[in-house]
Amino acid sequence: MSSTDGKQSDQIQLNLKHSYAEQLSEMAAFITPTPMPDASWIVTSPDVAELLELPDSVFTDSHYLDWFSGNATLSNAKPLAQKYTGHQFGHYNPDLGDGRGLLLGELQTSSGHWDIHVKGAGQTPFSRFGDGRAVLRSSVREFLASEALFHLGIPTSRALGVFKTSEAIQRETTEQGAVLIRICQSHIRFGHFEYAFYQNNTELLETLVEYTHSHVLQLATDVHLTIQDKTLAMYKAVISSTAELVAKWQAFGFCHGVMNTDNMSILGITFDFGPYGFLDEFDSKHICNHSDHSGRYAFDEQPGVALWNLNALGHALSPLLTKDQLSECLSQFEPTLVKAYSALMRQKLGLTQNDKGDQVLLGEWLTLLQQDKRDYTNSWRLLSNFNGNDDVFIDHFIDREAASKWLTKYKRRLLIEKDDTQTRLQKMRAVNPKYILRNYLAQQAIKAAEAGDNSELERLFEVLKQPFDEQPEFEQYAQTPPDWSKDLSISCSS
Repeated sequence: MSSTDGKQSDQIQLNLKHSYAEQLSEMAAFITPTPMPDASWIVTSPDVAELLELPDSVFTDSHYLDWFSGNATLSNAKPLAQKYTGHQFGHYNPDLGDGRGLLLGELQTSSGHWDIHVKGAGQTPFSRFGDGRAVLRSSVREFLASEALFHLGIPTSRALGVFKTSEAIQRETTEQGAVLIRICQSHIRFGHFEYAFYQNNTELLETLVEYTHSHVLQLATDVHLTIQDKTLAMYKAVISSTAELVAKWQAFGFCHGVMNTDNMSILGITFDFGPYGFLDEFDSKHICNHSDHSGRYAFDEQPGVALWNLNALGHALSPLLTKDQLSECLSQFEPTLVKAYSALMRQKLGLTQNDKGDQVLLGEWLTLLQQDKRDYTNSWRLLSNFNGNDDVFIDHFIDREAASKWLTKYKRRLLIEKDDTQTRLQKMRAVNPKYILRNYLAQQAIKAAEAGDNSELERLFEVLKQPFDEQPEFEQYAQTPPDWSKDLSISCSS
């Protein structure tokens, strides 16, 4: 491993904690970060800095960037790479772990416990054949996605910022080196439990459950709780949060793209962004990852894959739970998902009353969008502005007759609602965003940043902070994507 030049910063006073290092050292490799040359900020999130209760100077004081970039150490830091395994495209891989990421430390703030993690920090024992670095393209994409999802109300990791370096990184082409500083309450993944299980290490598995139950999920503690009780409570919580997360993905048209078990957070948050994408034209079978040749992680497969992953987690917990307990827990996934998804879609339709025909109405709406290849986000926003002008609505569709028939059914359904039109539309606009992170918008911002111009990136970031607001000065960011955007190819490469 490369090491720093020995420079130690006494200018940064952070009360770092190290619960993972102290309790799960068997699943860690302690690393001296590899220094990154000529680090400079590309984009930052003052909101996340405030969440972490960092000083206003965090983005101007060079001592912080020296630490993030591995050019200085803190006396109370214990940087480490986590070891885990997981199923990738359905196949178990024992050789996984933080191959380019380091957990620098943990902060306890008034808002909770937060990991500070750098992605692109250099080689670790788990890098396999990788260089441990990341590029500007993938780092900016994860920054934008995590912050965009947060402001949409979708559980996600956050990002403090992205900085670039003077390193040239070889991927499919030579690219600009960069690093993401990721923030979340824990980096524990399904794959951590799989590692302990496939090592036949029940003691480690129990330690991991204890840590996750009390420290990560902070579930109710009682001296009389057995390890089986804690495992059961933890598993139920993960199934519930995962089901609710995927319901939001489906409602907002978000495709994760690579739902391997090592990319599934135990917190039920969106995690490890790779070839993600929001739907443009509605296609329930959309595949956003060009490396996913079988369509395993297609948009409409996400709920089923989440359940498959939860089964894999359950298998890893099988030394601590009975078969009946596992089965009973897993049986709650579908009803939890359906309840959450139905509630979200009813809100998006502007329906407050529960009517037995709502599922059919929704299904016909989605069929209309799919057969006419209408933009998912813009179509919902159009519906959120429907005030009785049939022509504006019908003109949005190719099959005007089908659109007219559906609209007649929708207006009939609205008659049983108690809200007046303006109240209904206001509620709908609060759940149907006008602005989402479209791949072509991200690509334009990335290209400009690679050329040294960060202004488009900053502007897009600001727009995405208020996705439900009209923001008329940024109307162009809500337009239907240009035809050339369909040719954008997104893969796992980072």
